[in-house]
Amino acid sequence: MALSDIRRVLISDSLAPACAHLLRSQGGIEVTESPGLTPQELIAKIQDYDGLIVRSATKVSAEVLTAGSRLKVVGRAGTGVDNVDVDAATKNGIIVMNTPTGNSISAAELTCGFILSLSRQIPQAAASMKDGKWDRKKYMGSELHGKTLGILGLGRIGKEVATRMQSFQMKTIGYDPIIPPEVTAQFGVQQFSLEEIWPQCDYITVHTPLLPSTTGLLNDASFAKCKRGVQVINCARGGIIDEAALLRALESGQCGGAGLDVFTEEPPRDRALIDHPLVISLPHLGASTHEAQNRCGEEIAQQIVDLVKERALAGAVNAPALTKAFSPETKPWIKLGEALGVLLRSMLPKVSGEVQVTTSGNALKSSGSFLCSAVAIGLLQNSDKKVNLVNSSLFAKEVGIQVKSHHSVDSTETKLKVSAGDIHVVGGLSGTLPCLLQAASSCFRSPVSLSGTLLLWTSEASLGNLLELLSSTGHHLESFHTAGGYSIAAISAPLSDLSPLGSSCLQVTF
Repeated sequence: MALSDIRRVLISDSLAPACAHLLRSQGGIEVTESPGLTPQELIAKIQDYDGLIVRSATKVSAEVLTAGSRLKVVGRAGTGVDNVDVDAATKNGIIVMNTPTGNSISAAELTCGFILSLSRQIPQAAASMKDGKWDRKKYMGSELHGKTLGILGLGRIGKEVATRMQSFQMKTIGYDPIIPPEVTAQFGVQQFSLEEIWPQCDYITVHTPLLPSTTGLLNDASFAKCKRGVQVINCARGGIIDEAALLRALESGQCGGAGLDVFTEEPPRDRALIDHPLVISLPHLGASTHEAQNRCGEEIAQQIVDLVKERALAGAVNAPALTKAFSPETKPWIKLGEALGVLLRSMLPKVSGEVQVTTSGNALKSSGSFLCSAVAIGLLQNSDKKVNLVNSSLFAKEVGIQVKSHHSVDSTETKLKVSAGDIHVVGGLSGTLPCLLQAASSCFRSPVSLSGTLLLWTSEASLGNLLELLSSTGHHLESFHTAGGYSIAAISAPLSDLSPLGSSCLQVTF
């Protein structure tokens, strides 16, 4: 089944009604809303669905993904996907998509609220008033004007935080290993290395995904390099700030306060940070606004509808190369890539090592990544695994095949060449139909349609032998092509016995 064949979707977390409505009305998809399922209930239920939509409560484990034998997509209505086993999804050929823009404004505004609350101790003073106290001296604050804010992670949320806090005349500096400094300079953030950032900041806020490289980004060593009294905010993911190190820094005075919306364990059983008087803590409210929930629900539903309608693939976390693959212009080339992979596999006793995919022509200039996946599908045609565009390159590597791409500027003709060892096949399109132009050194005068059943042989067999065999078996010849050392015949149905045509004859069914 195609990745776009999504008929039934399960929503296992609470989402705005707009999500299910859009799936039904625009996608014609049957939707079941079952928030609060236990892991065992989800495993039992998921096998009947093609798609799963979650927020952060549902844990989409490897067991869930394996049980979902029909699953083609997991949609996360939000940014982070750490509650989804992305590696297991990829191995099972399941697209994982998120909504990277849906909660950006809400998360950024909450971060700004934390910064203001920390600077003036607003929650603590408000709680004191409710206790009947009037502690003006106890809650002496500080201005944000002229202070330095360090932003770790300068994507959508980091950018929104920077532009808002600049209105308080804060100096905004930051660090991001991916986004170029010239880009962040355009929205007023000068980039530094982490070692340079620590001693400059009065406030530090983190807006990175939770990765091995970002786990414990703020730790004992980094706190020691910070200004004494630095204040930190985490509205991203629990674990980016080492919680034990933060507690030590708070107790020593090295850290002057913390705003925490996320925790390593949620809800946290260890309340040492939550109960600390210099900590403002919230129960993971970064995306908890009506606007964000509506936006995320609508966005993930629209992305799935676009996938079903084969209009586009947006927000794919584990298949970014496929973003350009879901368009009417690219589908025929994907079919061609798969067909050339099948043909090459048939021509070689064993494909291993490097397989080179060479594209030419402006239309294929940036298509090498997904065409590599398409060729890998063809090379793995007889695999017992569920192979598709999501996981084909991964499975190819597991069997010792590395599919690599190269775009040739030497030819303006739009075509695709697949090579392994001394063998190569070249294909193009006849209209929207994949066809073979060349096999090894044999160039065919007219394109060979790569559909149905083809017989390919060298000079050992003759057309007479073939016609005699087809006549005796009730088959008929649909087309015949010959060039150099290769002859190709399209026949009406596969043959069960090729021995009359000699040992060099190959039968390929597309």
